[in-house]
Amino acid sequence: MVGLLMVIDSHCHLDHQYFTEGADAVLARARTAGVGAFVAVGVGSQEAARQTVELACRQADVVATVGIHPHEASSFVEVWPLLEPLFDDPRVVAVGETGLDFHYDHSSRHHQVDAFGRQIAFARRRRLPLVVHTREAPRETLDILAGESARDVGGVIHCFSEDREFASRALDLGFDLSFSGIVTFKNAQSVHDVARWAPEDRILIETDSPYLAPVPLRGKRCEPAYVVHTATRMAELRSISFERLEAITSANACRLFGVQLAAAVRACESSQDGQASPG
Repeated sequence: MVGLLMVIDSHCHLDHQYFTEGADAVLARARTAGVGAFVAVGVGSQEAARQTVELACRQADVVATVGIHPHEASSFVEVWPLLEPLFDDPRVVAVGETGLDFHYDHSSRHHQVDAFGRQIAFARRRRLPLVVHTREAPRETLDILAGESARDVGGVIHCFSEDREFASRALDLGFDLSFSGIVTFKNAQSVHDVARWAPEDRILIETDSPYLAPVPLRGKRCEPAYVVHTATRMAELRSISFERLEAITSANACRLFGVQLAAAVRACESSQDGQASPG
């Protein structure tokens, strides 16, 4: 069993459009900061998804997810058949991020609901967890997860930004809660409340890089190295040590994303021991 005394960034976007210096440089900075493994999210296009999977295959401490974000839901029929073969790679550990975004409505709500339901059905067929994005659609998101029997595979509500009522129902549906830099924001009182209250075995931490840089780096381009600030704030809110928060969230991430992420953690530990190096 791995020691799990390290931070895992359970949701980061590492596309070249965000980090022109390349993902390898970003990952190197994060490792130096104490981040032990990464769940890289491949959404936005077929090319972005493919590059994310290739990164996971090349870097031993990275695993990938693949999905169609609600922003691109209108392209589902054309793009999804091109993405399905990527799930044959064992480094792809989840479906998503998928879900609903009724704030921007870059795709119609009809298309978002349809793409969300189809990806849930695919996750159930492949026995993979879901990575769920929800913004300004709390009731609709939960109703679709329940109606499509998403509890059969579970997953995570990423970048949690709702209240305790939402959290309680999501937990009942088999979904963990992942906290981003939002938990460090002074005015995010409902998120603070859930961060304190949520069951120990159901919480993760993430950056959602390049978005939502945590305090004291708010306003900067976010990157995986910054997840240590989110972990620090989570530990403060829960009145536990940073080391305990590391162990809890890393164990939860490995449980959710399975043997491939656990292997990524072991790869990092081996590298730290001088026995091996990622890549």
